[in-house]
Amino acid sequence: MTHSSSAVFETRIEGLEPIHRGKVRDLYRIDEERMLIVTTDRVSAFDVILPTPIPDKGRVLTEISRFWFEKSSGLVPSHLCDDQDLAKVIPDAEQRRPLEGRSVIVRNLKALPIEAVVRGYLIGSGYKDYQTTGAVCGIALPEGLQLADKLPQPIYTPATKADVGDHDENIDFAETVKLIGEDLANQVRDTAMVLYRMAAEYAAKRGIIIADTKFEFGLDEAGRLHLIDEALTPDSSRFWPADQYRPGISPPSFDKQFIRDWLETLDWDKTAPGPAIPDEIVEQTRERYLTAYRRLTGEDLPGIA
Repeated sequence: MTHSSSAVFETRIEGLEPIHRGKVRDLYRIDEERMLIVTTDRVSAFDVILPTPIPDKGRVLTEISRFWFEKSSGLVPSHLCDDQDLAKVIPDAEQRRPLEGRSVIVRNLKALPIEAVVRGYLIGSGYKDYQTTGAVCGIALPEGLQLADKLPQPIYTPATKADVGDHDENIDFAETVKLIGEDLANQVRDTAMVLYRMAAEYAAKRGIIIADTKFEFGLDEAGRLHLIDEALTPDSSRFWPADQYRPGISPPSFDKQFIRDWLETLDWDKTAPGPAIPDEIVEQTRERYLTAYRRLTGEDLPGIA
């Protein structure tokens, strides 16, 4: 396939201590204060890392996150360090080349043990929950809502963070209070809601509906809240093209839902190892990620003709 040679599935960086290899990101320690996060082209679905990478996906996620970190800096600081010069961290040009455009230098913050999920539309596990209980994560909703309906107002439905291979678990707000304390739980919820509303309003002007999203937060030594990990990307959110949206159907999307839908057609029990992804599914998924970047920023991803 045309782009497979440029895909980055896994990284090894000489001279930097690996801290963690997640579903998509590889983390390295630079020093006591800083980490390097490399966003690979790995793709996970149903909490299983699939064996086939999606070329340029990591670069799209990195640049979209950077875009939102800058746009939201007045609402909450991010984990990005001011100095993003990768050459100072990886002096070897050959080793640095495949990492450029997909790496960020971040402050080493204390990550909170929850995912701050905000839902603006009824889809995914939220819709299944609603069909069974009439509520989403214990939040009662009006009767008669259809799949993909816009909710009367966005709702906050936190989850616990799962290890690789495990499933994230929805929890109620009271549980987040137990985990991180009432003041911080309130701050996380309120910040996540403000971020979602800001992003949804902006994206709507660019022809994108952000159906839902999840944020992660961390604390610095002074206890100040920071936005960490990724922000409002096609991996952490459902992006729908506004011109193809209608309630009652699962809208097409600019994210890996396309891969999930393909996987649902297979005889696969959703446990590792996952199936290899055919070239045509890889290419169509890649194009969705690139389109999301293009629509949000108004520009092509650097280096993409």
